[in-house]
Amino acid sequence: MFFQTSTGNNVQKCPSDTTPKTQPAPDELMFELEDICEAKTNEVQELALDIVSKMVESWLDPTNIVQELPCSCRSDALSHIKGPNSVQKETNFDGGSKGNEKRPRCNTGDKIASRGPNPVTKEYLSLVSLHLPVILRLCFACPFRKVREKCRGILEVVRGKGLPVPSPRVMGPSSFVQFSELPFMGTCDEKTHTLFVDAFLQNNRLDHVSQVMGYHPSYLEQFLKTQHFILRGDGPLPFDYRHYIAIMAAGRHQCSYMIALQKHEFLLQGGDQNWLRGLKCVPQKLRNLYDINKILAHRPWLLRTSHIEKLTKCGNDSWSLAEVVHAIVILTHFHSLCSFVFSCGVNQELDHAGGYEYPGGLCPVSGSTVLSKSADVTGANMPEDRQEVDLTVGRQDWGEVVGACPPSPTEPEVGITTLMQRMKTLSEQTEECTPVELAKRFENIEVQSAELGVVGPEPQETPADISYFVDDPGFQYQDFAKRAESDIHTFRVQDYSWDDHGYSTVNRLYNDVGTLLDSKFKTAYNLTYYTMGGRTDVDTSRFRRAIWNYIQALLGIRHDDYDYGEINALVEKSLKSFIKTACCYPERVTKKVYDRVMREFRHSEKVHVNLMVLESRMQAELIYALRTVNRYQLYN
Repeated sequence: MFFQTSTGNNVQKCPSDTTPKTQPAPDELMFELEDICEAKTNEVQELALDIVSKMVESWLDPTNIVQELPCSCRSDALSHIKGPNSVQKETNFDGGSKGNEKRPRCNTGDKIASRGPNPVTKEYLSLVSLHLPVILRLCFACPFRKVREKCRGILEVVRGKGLPVPSPRVMGPSSFVQFSELPFMGTCDEKTHTLFVDAFLQNNRLDHVSQVMGYHPSYLEQFLKTQHFILRGDGPLPFDYRHYIAIMAAGRHQCSYMIALQKHEFLLQGGDQNWLRGLKCVPQKLRNLYDINKILAHRPWLLRTSHIEKLTKCGNDSWSLAEVVHAIVILTHFHSLCSFVFSCGVNQELDHAGGYEYPGGLCPVSGSTVLSKSADVTGANMPEDRQEVDLTVGRQDWGEVVGACPPSPTEPEVGITTLMQRMKTLSEQTEECTPVELAKRFENIEVQSAELGVVGPEPQETPADISYFVDDPGFQYQDFAKRAESDIHTFRVQDYSWDDHGYSTVNRLYNDVGTLLDSKFKTAYNLTYYTMGGRTDVDTSRFRRAIWNYIQALLGIRHDDYDYGEINALVEKSLKSFIKTACCYPERVTKKVYDRVMREFRHSEKVHVNLMVLESRMQAELIYALRTVNRYQLYN
């Protein structure tokens, strides 16, 4: 297949080996869809959409036969999209010289002309069916309205030929938040929509993570910049290594969503498909990284200079220190991103396994429909409540799919009014604690956290398709207060902080990434709309700081100038349990767990808390790792 993927300033195209070379591959469909997204005007985009639609129709036409004759309409379309230099010779659709026709119309839509009976129709049908899940995804998760409309039309054409058409298993990006309550492409503000377009063009998809983050466009902007840089920007690691390291990181939390995305990206970057058979099939250089991967994911305080030395002094498989830092940034990014994926209930992408299903299994169902003709899946004419969609398996309510009604609370929860009063009281206090008292309060938080149980079901055995990328699955989080190593002390931020030390270290060894990370950390930490639930003009800074510092306390990090007594005043026990689970055991977060906490908060505010879990955890892992790198440099 031909996919266009941005890699810094370069564009790479990776051919698939699954398509017969003697026929025009339906891979052209994906190539054309990407061209559509780059089209600058509605007129050009509409023309390109016509080309794609006609292309699919020609594949499904039993009267067609493949002939090696170029179709001039495709040249005209590419000329409109990519400029006059994109094709060597331009002709109009009747075979003559190109005249003044502004918008040439395509009669076949294929890159070749075709006539007569087609002896390979069945093979074409099987090939085009490979792309149906992608077309289904574009019906829902493309920021261009006309693309969504045309893709729905394509599915209707395929259905009209009697072929089974896939339908979404679950509606929306999150199983915790109703689709109607998320930022939606047809109704979101201009800034959010622009970011959705950027995400789509960067990744060839508008993934579910970006859609959930759309609640907070200022953060999403920083997130997209950073992720694009570490995966596709300048850096010491090859592109295929970057995505495989992301797979290794996601494997530590059994995050099938991130693994599926990164496997796809790995192949697009020309990665060796044999590597996807598991860790045993990757080069020794990558396998040597695994100890750092599991330590940072679960017990970052165990990282020693010997782990860095093992990577940098192992003969032909040695890493440079710049490569080590790049790998650490990727590992910490995806460890923490797993926390966000699970704590927000992010659903599988519609074109990935588990994201779609066919009516009656894989067998065609006569007269089946993908979606009700009265329900617009494009977002342009969808009813305002966006509540009903007619799936192939029957009519379902989106609220039923995601479980709209929260369970009955099992214990009382401090209300927002009480929380606001406590924040006000704390702000009015003038008495300062002694350093000894501050240290004691931190130790109390450590002990209480160790006694606090995690929520959610016990993790099941690692699925086989994930276990290939996991070594030592029994190595998990251990409460810092219960650590067995007597020589490991609390990490004091005053001795090594992100602002004073980590930022300069990472920027020195991996140019510019420190600036991006710093902006992302600060955006998540300082993000506020001065609201809490339905209240307005609320100063939430103390609440945000309590959550941020509690997350880092779980990983043994202490801020000497912070009164940890505020955590007990502002973060109640149920929220502490949720944060501990999201940070340390994210794979155990369920919708029931999500609904039990912050019951008066809006979904956007819950997502903000999960963003702080993501960023505070990543910062904690990074400063442990960068402090170790600094120590290694001092002694080598």
